[in-house]
Amino acid sequence: MKPFYIVYICILFVAVSCTDVIEVDVPEAPPRLTVEASLDWEQGTAGNNQIIRLSTSTPFFAEQKISPVLGASVQVTNVDSGAEFIFEDQNNGQYTTSSFVPVIGNTYQLEIIYNGERYTATETLIPVSEIVDVFQSTKDGEDEDALEVNVTFQDPADTINYYFLRFQSDVDLLPELYYIKDEFIDGNEFTIYYEKIEDEDDGIGEFQPGEMVDIAFYGISEQYHDYLRLLVEQYENSGTPFSPTPVPLVGNCINTDNPENIAYGYFRVTEAIKTTYTIQ
Repeated sequence: MKPFYIVYICILFVAVSCTDVIEVDVPEAPPRLTVEASLDWEQGTAGNNQIIRLSTSTPFFAEQKISPVLGASVQVTNVDSGAEFIFEDQNNGQYTTSSFVPVIGNTYQLEIIYNGERYTATETLIPVSEIVDVFQSTKDGEDEDALEVNVTFQDPADTINYYFLRFQSDVDLLPELYYIKDEFIDGNEFTIYYEKIEDEDDGIGEFQPGEMVDIAFYGISEQYHDYLRLLVEQYENSGTPFSPTPVPLVGNCINTDNPENIAYGYFRVTEAIKTTYTIQ
């Protein structure tokens, strides 16, 4: 056994000594302006206080994941009335106003001037349908014993409507997102359920009594619906061996001075209903 032992040690030594650290050069794209401009008019509020957040994209391995944009000029104009709303720089990437006036059906244009280039985006303020009921049950989900949260809303007849529904549990890091088109529910009541399936690997557990779920329901444009659909599909299909390569999603913000220097993010103007449900 002694010769074999010596050969084994030699092989092990060679294997260890041949281990090299391989450094892979990861290509880095130039920083892009990233726009988070969600002007949401929550029912029951004046809707005058609004925030637009600007940052630049950063390399994947950068220590600082968010790089706030300072010194930009940000303005929103009501195209129908001509009213202008200036968003003041708060020197932390946030631009705020306390004078915004939301008007259902009016069109709004965002203008950002940053690094000498002008970015614009246009959206119409879409109304949201009324929520009829919020309740819990165990009847619709995959697990007949697991609790689920249900939201029922009334879709208006003879109009094409798009919706965005967001659930956020107070014990989970990420929300659950739904994009909805009323193609097959026009003029009817419709219920969306949210059920959590236990997943130890992801640290997700079923709903438990006392757990609170924030619910936000938005009326959205067709363009934003399509953007959300691509965003959710990329998120849900990531991390599997057969996943397509994720690509940056380009929203509706256009660089009018240098079209090749695209911006990320989206400008939306919506009416929203927000509520909280506590699991019983």
